[in-house]
Amino acid sequence: MSKRFYESIENQLFEMKAAGKYKEYRFLESPMAAHARIENKGDVLVLCSNNYLGLSDKKELIEGGKKALEKYGAGGASVRFICGTYDIHRALEDKVAEFLSTEASLTYTSCWHANTAVIPALLKPGDTVISDELNHASIIDGCRLVARGVDKKIYKHSDMDDLEQKLKEANPEGSRLVITDGVFSMEGDIAKLPDILELVRKYDAVLMVDDSHATGVIGKTGRGTAEYYGLDGQVDIITGTFGKALGGAGGGFVAGRQSVVDLCIQTSRPHLFSNSLPPVLAAIALSALEYLEAHPELVRSLRDKTDYFRRLLKEKGMNILEGDSAIIPIMVHDTAKAIRLANRLFEEGIYVTGFGYPVVPEGQARIRLQVSDSLSYEDIDRAVEVIHRLVD
Repeated sequence: MSKRFYESIENQLFEMKAAGKYKEYRFLESPMAAHARIENKGDVLVLCSNNYLGLSDKKELIEGGKKALEKYGAGGASVRFICGTYDIHRALEDKVAEFLSTEASLTYTSCWHANTAVIPALLKPGDTVISDELNHASIIDGCRLVARGVDKKIYKHSDMDDLEQKLKEANPEGSRLVITDGVFSMEGDIAKLPDILELVRKYDAVLMVDDSHATGVIGKTGRGTAEYYGLDGQVDIITGTFGKALGGAGGGFVAGRQSVVDLCIQTSRPHLFSNSLPPVLAAIALSALEYLEAHPELVRSLRDKTDYFRRLLKEKGMNILEGDSAIIPIMVHDTAKAIRLANRLFEEGIYVTGFGYPVVPEGQARIRLQVSDSLSYEDIDRAVEVIHRLVD
């Protein structure tokens, strides 16, 4: 046992606590909803969940999960290519492809797995991957996992001039893969998809969009970034999650041409070496997609509540980042202050999270609000009153 090793870890943790940057868990004792019960606290108003459409405790999803649990058992206990493939996987993958206007899709246990699977699977030496600087950490890790000889480039956030320059610099003999979040999780802004697509076509590149915070949230019927811009079916590869707007149970996917999905089945390591998505989670995800298709008004309702929330915060003089998604960041800049404010709001029964370095760059700390359709307008009014009182 190395004394030096553990002393180094303990010193790191001590410094985090001293700087006010140490994160503490809060344990929920009830389903995720607008109001949830927290251990040793009681009822709180939740403004930091990915439960955008309020589906996490929807009875239709719960019933779908119960039926699958009884039919398939607790889990698949195998990877897909051995004996872990169930008919519910096919049903879900067919539904995802239909929903997103792609030829095919493939499920993973999370979108993190999907992103770290598809990027290395598609690229070979001589190719280039070009990623927005504010892309999710799973995309960053997926880029890190590519084979030696793949050129990795980062363009300034939503800067089309810089993206074009990176495309010009890429090896013209190899494939060029451009990757962007659809909705950027810490900023709440939406990728400039029409401009990106124009450049992708100009330079014979391929576009991949992670729509984790967009699926179910933006677009007239919740089909994400492409639908938001009226560009359905024009994105080459879409990755996403069932763990946010689609009920939050878990699981992720990649959707695109059949050949892309087939290559991921044959070569992507998280698919080959990790157990399949548990059938019960696949069933819940399928129920969520079916529920959303039957209730597209949820997307409009979420948008109305988000617009209302933004307007009230602006009227109170809050320093919020502009955006058209259900993410509303309140900028406080200092990490310790963000965590301190989150704790004060929690004491008042408002559950939010303070984000600072290394989740966001130094000096860009924030309180990130996430709007859910499960919130009432009275909930929003109360939240704005408390936030205005505490955030100076």
